[in-house]
Amino acid sequence: MEKNCEKPELTPEELEALKKRHIRSFVMRRGHISAAQKRALDESLPQYQIEYAPELLDADKAFGRHAPLVLEIGCGMGETTAAIAQAHPEVNFLGCEVFVAGVGALAIFTFINSWNDYFMQLIMLSSTKNLTIVRHDAVEIVRDMIAENSLDGVHIYFPDPWRKARHHKRRLVAQPFIGLLASRIRPGGYIHCATDWENYSEQMLEVLEGEPLLENLHGAGNFSPVMGNPLCERPRTKFQARGERLGYGIWDLVYIRKQPAPSAS
Repeated sequence: MEKNCEKPELTPEELEALKKRHIRSFVMRRGHISAAQKRALDESLPQYQIEYAPELLDADKAFGRHAPLVLEIGCGMGETTAAIAQAHPEVNFLGCEVFVAGVGALAIFTFINSWNDYFMQLIMLSSTKNLTIVRHDAVEIVRDMIAENSLDGVHIYFPDPWRKARHHKRRLVAQPFIGLLASRIRPGGYIHCATDWENYSEQMLEVLEGEPLLENLHGAGNFSPVMGNPLCERPRTKFQARGERLGYGIWDLVYIRKQPAPSAS
């Protein structure tokens, strides 16, 4: 039986409820930060972060120039975001990461493995002029700070797969968030998702195929055969390389925001 993937229409009341409350795709946990870690973050983060505010972001003012704008969701101050930003100085990258403070600082330290690498990463990021980070929930950033038809691209790389079935409701790539996100992408812009969790890749495919504003760059129902999108290529991280050596799969999906239908004359 053919599955109906059409996105249900939300009533005005449901839309209003969504503005006030949503299921978060993360859970905040307490974590210890040493004085040295806190000092490094306090000194380095202000150089390339902006504060969340429930008002539209003026990207040209924030970056000091007009350039294509790509939203990186869940950047984590990691190697992927830094590498993409440095490889594409002609593009502005707006990263959103809720775990930069608190447990996020600890995650950065364990992610980069050593103090030397940690400080090198901070130096690299602080010298990257086309990267800005907002430390806040991605759903609220997209809802409150990103104007419609303003993004040239969106990257969602390896979001938390929430493996247990009872937690699937927390997955980020789901409706109604994808519908909201698609409305912020300009016609011709793209969304690029990647995951190493097969079950999540199947959900991503179903959700993205069902979003009426989006069209699969590689044909309906297909995963991307490459790690690239219209603006850049997703870097292969050391953790991806290790997973590939162990035989783990990686699934990329790239969708384009459809052009508006021509108005009847």
